[in-house]
Amino acid sequence: MLFEPLPIRDVTLRNRVGVSPMCQYSSDDGHARDWHLVHLGSFAVGGAGLVMTEATAVLPEGRISPEDLGIYHDGHVPVLRRIAAFVEAQGAVPGMQLAHAGRKASTYRPWADGHGRVPVEEGGWENVVAPSALPFSDDYPTPRALDEAGLMRVVEGFVTAAERALLAGFRLLEIHAAHGYLLHEFLSPLSNRREDRYGGSFQHRVRFPLEVVEAVRAAWPDELPLFVRISATDWAEGGWDADQSVEFARLLGERGVDLVDCSSGGLVPGVNIPVGPGFQVPFAERVRREAEIPTGAVGMITGAEQAEAIVADGRADMVFLAREHLRQPHWALLAASELGAQVEWPAQYRRARPA
Repeated sequence: MLFEPLPIRDVTLRNRVGVSPMCQYSSDDGHARDWHLVHLGSFAVGGAGLVMTEATAVLPEGRISPEDLGIYHDGHVPVLRRIAAFVEAQGAVPGMQLAHAGRKASTYRPWADGHGRVPVEEGGWENVVAPSALPFSDDYPTPRALDEAGLMRVVEGFVTAAERALLAGFRLLEIHAAHGYLLHEFLSPLSNRREDRYGGSFQHRVRFPLEVVEAVRAAWPDELPLFVRISATDWAEGGWDADQSVEFARLLGERGVDLVDCSSGGLVPGVNIPVGPGFQVPFAERVRREAEIPTGAVGMITGAEQAEAIVADGRADMVFLAREHLRQPHWALLAASELGAQVEWPAQYRRARPA
């Protein structure tokens, strides 16, 4: 089942293996570089059905770090077009994850000397925004609560980013509403303390993320798929949880979302997450069953038989692998051989195909 095609609208993934978005912190003012071409291209050569860019910022202030990938001006398109074309030429579907970091913006990349907020003199920025003026932690920026004009700017940023992604040749979009970034911040009562129509009740907290989804779906061609990544739980008392995720997924489906990519956590620091093989798969299974929408499973999925069982048992419609793809860019080709599936290898690599 893992190597059965997955048709979604007018796009067909050659198999159920997706490359999760993985931040590379290797851009210059949002511009993709040769690193991104080789990084993403290797997964397409390696047999994955869907190759996703890292979280790609829709506005300059929406970057996690100054080195994040962006699609907030037209100059970003040419190199991204080259990457998308290469991925598609290898038989994979090129996908882009659109993101806004919210209160987790303007921070150092992981291997930098500093930690937390990047000062302006080192390339950081002051206009960090969020639903409410609550910092992620003591060494992160204190954000400014978005007003009506700011909310409109974010929506417009997502829409123009979708339009540029189409010009760049991407065939699938994912909206990032997970891991403690802006749209997730609106969803969770731990980060959203607003008293207007965007805060308080569940219906109010989901309003702005749904407005973004509706605007992107209207700008993105009907024949092309739209995914949304969620954190199914904050793993924190009083926060966003699986029950709310199921109801949110129903609302996403009503608005033309084709698949919900189920991750978790990232909203608040210091939480206890029971990490282990496939630890987030139950979220994908529950959302798929109760919201009646296709799902993607993520989180410590590493083995071919493990991935096959998730799809074959109907727990999710596809799997997304992240770090395992970094360890083995040709994971999909080798998994197919292990499972006895017949898949096409690149002509240049056929002599290395296992007998």
